[in-house]
Amino acid sequence: MEIGELRHRITFQKKNVTVNENGFEIETWEDVKTVWAAASHLHGREFYEAAQVQAEHTVKFTIRYVKGIEPSMVILFNDKRYNIIAIDNIKYKNKWIEIRGQEVMPSG
Repeated sequence: MEIGELRHRITFQKKNVTVNENGFEIETWEDVKTVWAAASHLHGREFYEAAQVQAEHTVKFTIRYVKGIEPSMVILFNDKRYNIIAIDNIKYKNKWIEIRGQEVMPSG
């Protein structure tokens, strides 16, 4: 991976749950970190494996290593939200992280 391929900005967010004055839970998303990333759709074998579980809106993000990224977070990219499916610290070298994200489809 060459550093020039990291040309997309993505933001990691975590969910915060608070209780309002009426006792109802309110979910909000808080920005954790914004980083440069390479983004690509799955292709070849990866695409067909994802299609078996109806994950055709899956994107692979590659970023420089950063601590604290968790599967419970979401990724904002191009005004869309992606649930994190998998996180791979490539070869455990703490240089690159590959993240698979599935687009959160609007309900309605």
